[in-house]
Amino acid sequence: MIWRSIASNALTLLIVVLMAAGGFVAWAQNQYRGEGPLAQAICLRVEPGSNMTRVSQELETQGAVSSGRIFRVGSDYADKSDDLKAGSFLVPAGASMEEIVDIVTRGGQSTCGTEIVYRIGVTQVSAQVRELDPATNRFVERAEFVPGVDEVPEVFVQMRDRADTRYRIALAEGATSWQIVEGLKAVDVLTGEVGSVPAEGSLAPDSYEVRVGDDRTALLVEMTDRQSAILAEAWRNRVDGLPLETPEEALILASIIEKETAVAEERRVVSSVFINRLEAGMRLQTDPTVIYGITLGKAPLGRGLRQSELRGSTPYNTYVIDGLPPTPIANPGRAAIEAALDPETTDYLFFVADGTGGHAFAETLAEHNENVRVWRQIEAERATE
Repeated sequence: MIWRSIASNALTLLIVVLMAAGGFVAWAQNQYRGEGPLAQAICLRVEPGSNMTRVSQELETQGAVSSGRIFRVGSDYADKSDDLKAGSFLVPAGASMEEIVDIVTRGGQSTCGTEIVYRIGVTQVSAQVRELDPATNRFVERAEFVPGVDEVPEVFVQMRDRADTRYRIALAEGATSWQIVEGLKAVDVLTGEVGSVPAEGSLAPDSYEVRVGDDRTALLVEMTDRQSAILAEAWRNRVDGLPLETPEEALILASIIEKETAVAEERRVVSSVFINRLEAGMRLQTDPTVIYGITLGKAPLGRGLRQSELRGSTPYNTYVIDGLPPTPIANPGRAAIEAALDPETTDYLFFVADGTGGHAFAETLAEHNENVRVWRQIEAERATE
């Protein structure tokens, strides 16, 4: 009887221990998979050569996990402890331990921290050092300079030496292919020579994430592929009845729209003017094409057009030639391409600057001449200020 009692008590104790252990496991799983305590997003930096112990300690310090031990055990159980990646990673508010483990082990580029952006514009190339503010998920500028012209900021040198710094190249709408190639030459994290300048209009103005050592020619191929896809999609979705026979003609018109207006709301209206002129057999008479005929996209003109240039015979002088010029005059963005193939329905045939950054549109020459008179008056008043 005594041994039977001892055995019964031992069995009862074992059951209690197993239930307690099961309860602890269930609690630990809930802690690992449930919403975390982080009230505000943070940027977690994982140093090269780090490990889950150091990461868990940093997460505990920043209040992102309730238990570093559970975090480590969970990552071991998921067989991810050896997959830790170096970099800077955005940990959102309320992220579970399971989600954080996935963030720091899935690989790829850093998702927060410092970024160096090379902006290739229509007049110059600039480099900007900026850092993501996790609280707002917006970048804060730390320095900006023109490579080869301005003194290099110390923060730029510091960030260039960090393994988790991200690099991005941003192409402005309306930059020419020559300007883009020259800009890429100034981006010193890239490598390789560019054999020839890509066809005008064939590069997509966009933001491109790059790594140190990426090849310039390969990046140009990516830009070309992206522009081809944008143009093909817009061509498939074009409205009926346009006086444009090929996607290339649409690209030419889009490049003119891009150079004529920087106001997003105006693009389809400007497009309607040129479409109406093409349908009426009128010359386009647009200054940006004349300028391209002079510079061939290799530099800004830097001055006003002369009357002799407006009368000069070049394939791009739309005051002299009929229809579209032979090639695009810049690299248009998606919005300009879509505007060329889906113009606003208007009767406008003319437009001129209105002094606000936009344009005044007119259906008749008389209306246009009045708009021009007003613009000339604005120019004169500005010249005396």
